[in-house]
Amino acid sequence: MQATRLAIPDVILFSPKVFGDERGFFFESFNEKVFQELTGLSVNFVQDNHSKSQKGVLRGLHYQLPPKAQGKLVRVVQGEVFDVAVDIRKSSPTFGKWVGEILSAENRQQMWIPEGFAHGFLTLSETAEFLYKTTDYYAPEYERCIIWNDADLKIAWPFEGVPQLSSKDLLGATFKDAC
Repeated sequence: MQATRLAIPDVILFSPKVFGDERGFFFESFNEKVFQELTGLSVNFVQDNHSKSQKGVLRGLHYQLPPKAQGKLVRVVQGEVFDVAVDIRKSSPTFGKWVGEILSAENRQQMWIPEGFAHGFLTLSETAEFLYKTTDYYAPEYERCIIWNDADLKIAWPFEGVPQLSSKDLLGATFKDAC
């Protein structure tokens, strides 16, 4: 497993060592000891989530407020997405900055998104199945959403037009109002 710190160093991209032959492939998708060695973090994942989305579906930008903030380890097992993390930690030198990466079943990469970040993704393939581990349980009373096309964040989503959004995501707050 290789870990690469992105432009916001607390967000980490993981590339697994894949073993493949004519029968198929094998890779270790998570190992707590290796995660700790590569990141210096000791996290406790308490919930796994799995979603399926059609092309053009945008989910996010979601986060939970403290004391129910969530760290997420995200990956795609079918298809391809553009995955985004936005730093919403007011005391951070990268507050209001975002990073985005293509995650796919083909590249098998995962992204660590720590607590204090809003998260979202856009489905680029016909469909995509998205898996993620969280460090705290879903708590709807602490859940919040920043609008996907916030004028201050200027996220460079790789598409033209308007994505498909849930009614909840259509009502996302601006970055200024959320933070």
